Amino acid sequence: MNEEIYDISIITVTYNSSLTITSTLESILNQTKNKIEYIIIDGNSTDETLELVKQHQLQFPQIEFKILSEPDNGIYDALNKGIQLATGEVIGFVHSDDILADNHIVSTLANQFEKENIDGVYGDLQYVDKNNIDKIIRYWKSTDFNSSLLKKGWMPAHPTLFLKKEVYEKHGEFNLSYKISADYDFMLRILKDDSLKFTYLPKVITKMRVGGASNRSVKNIIQKTKEDYRAVRSNNIGGWYLIFLKNISKVRQFIIKS
Repeated sequence: MNEEIYDISIITVTYNSSLTITSTLESILNQTKNKIEYIIIDGNSTDETLELVKQHQLQFPQIEFKILSEPDNGIYDALNKGIQLATGEVIGFVHSDDILADNHIVSTLANQFEKENIDGVYGDLQYVDKNNIDKIIRYWKSTDFNSSLLKKGWMPAHPTLFLKKEVYEKHGEFNLSYKISADYDFMLRILKDDSLKFTYLPKVITKMRVGGASNRSVKNIIQKTKEDYRAVRSNNIGGWYLIFLKNISKVRQFIIKS
């Protein structure tokens, strides 16, 4: 398939994100491959978020914007709305405090889907300082896909995962009964499906500012642990020992940062 007609939908969920949204927007809109459908799902922001989005929309007429602003039931509800609006063959997420690692990411991903018969691509993730995105706090380096790794606590970084729209059509969207771990539950559902093919791109796809919902407080960490356990049980992947392995595997990410 010709790269120029290979459509990718990128979804960004925002809510009072004016402090970080500009860098997110620019990392997407300055991609060398500009045949992108860019979907903004805003939770009815009361700051300048939407104004900044609309300013960039005017500056980048070659990008197809879809903007929806209304109250939602949390980030996963907003992501589901974005999936429902997406028309691209491939769907990816760039959250409002994240950025794509360089201006060639979308082109590289499109080429990967073009040359391989695959359903999803994932790569590496850098957690960076809130105020200095060049300062790496944690490096989530992934590995080649093997479904047996799921039972050892392995998981690709969700922000780096780009999937064909068909995967959502087959497996559904995020389960809103999870408040923090819906992405983990969703990835377990699709990654254990032996009919799907995934490939690892050994490069940094996304930079994420530290301070996400899952690790914002002790209460959230406890809730995430409980939801992770529920996810592995409901997907018949394992139990508490798997959750232990999953959490222990993160220690390395703080030590090795390249």
